[in-house]
Amino acid sequence: MKDQMLLALLKALPRKTVSRWMGRFARTSASRRLIPYYIRRFDVDLSEVEKPTAQYPTLLDFFVRGLKEGARPVDPDPSIITSPVDGTVSQKGKIDNGTLLQAKGITYRLEDLLGRDQEKAARYNGGHFITLYLSPRDYHRIHTPIQGKVIGLTYIPGTLFPVNALGVQRIKGIFARNERLITYLETDAGRVAVVKVGATNVGSIRVTYDPGIGTNRPRKKQVVKRDYPNEKTLGKGEEMGRFEFGSTVILLFESNRIEWVDHLNAGTTVRMGEPIAHYST
Repeated sequence: MKDQMLLALLKALPRKTVSRWMGRFARTSASRRLIPYYIRRFDVDLSEVEKPTAQYPTLLDFFVRGLKEGARPVDPDPSIITSPVDGTVSQKGKIDNGTLLQAKGITYRLEDLLGRDQEKAARYNGGHFITLYLSPRDYHRIHTPIQGKVIGLTYIPGTLFPVNALGVQRIKGIFARNERLITYLETDAGRVAVVKVGATNVGSIRVTYDPGIGTNRPRKKQVVKRDYPNEKTLGKGEEMGRFEFGSTVILLFESNRIEWVDHLNAGTTVRMGEPIAHYST
């Protein structure tokens, strides 16, 4: 009953407006007073943070904090695909009949996740996916899982439901309903899609290779697609973007391209730079 009441409240709230307000406040100097509370509430590990907390002028600056050099070593093996984020494996598996597993007994359509783009959905059908959830305590920068050229981007406006356990288990198709910012990489392991999913209180999702792009814009209701003819190569482990308050990343791989590393299951905690899959070079 409590979960049902909470879901009803979340559905009634103007989630995008509240998230924009949260984003604006987190950029103000007044918000820095919440940093000590945030650290205690979410048990943030300060031993790896790149500078003292007193040097962060806003809550947002602390949230998108960098880490000390060497805190996230990236596996150097060229045949290894690494985790793009710190997070927890929510689901992983094969994309069967154009569907992905959201939670036990709940699936959603690949085509919906990719903005109803049939051509792109066909490319990944029969391939593999992994869903990585970032909790509030996690490091929230997103890094490249495998060296590749950025060939395209799709921004898909949507709602902003929470992507915690309650949201994922109770809201069908949540990842295909929330805002998404998708990066397409041309790599030695085929074309890889890095799907960054927004959530409640995510002020924006940003990418390093196109600073003009950001999510959760007022009155922005149209899908945006961009191609990059002068492709920018991102090295494995190079920063690709960031969540300005956290969410989920979904990686999509083409058929017969990768194999998962052992002991990578739902509930497994991973760090950016750690192996999650390998491919034949």
